[in-house]
Amino acid sequence: MQDGNLAPSEGQVHTAIVRTNVNIADDAREFAMVYAGAKGMTLGDAITELIREAQRLGGQRKLPKFKRSSAGFPMFPASGRKLTTGQVRKAEEDEIA
Repeated sequence: MQDGNLAPSEGQVHTAIVRTNVNIADDAREFAMVYAGAKGMTLGDAITELIREAQRLGGQRKLPKFKRSSAGFPMFPASGRKLTTGQVRKAEEDEIA
C-alpha cells in the first residue's frame, strides 16, 4: 500500500458506469419518464437513448411531442404499432404470476 491507497494507482480499476445527479426541466423529465415507461426501460437508459438519437440526427428532426388525453394521460403520436387486447391480458397475467 502506498500513501493510504488500497492498491497502487496502476492497479486501480474504474468502471465506465457512473451515477450522476443532474437537474433537468420538469417537462423534459416527464417526457423521459413517459418514454422510459412506454419502452420498458430505466429512466437513465431512456435519457441516454434520447440524447444519442438527438446527436445522431444532428438537429435534423425534432423529437415528437406527446399530447395529453382528456383524462390527462400522456399520449405519443401514432407509430403504426397497435396494442391489442390480447397483449394487455397477457401483460396482466404476467404481472399477477
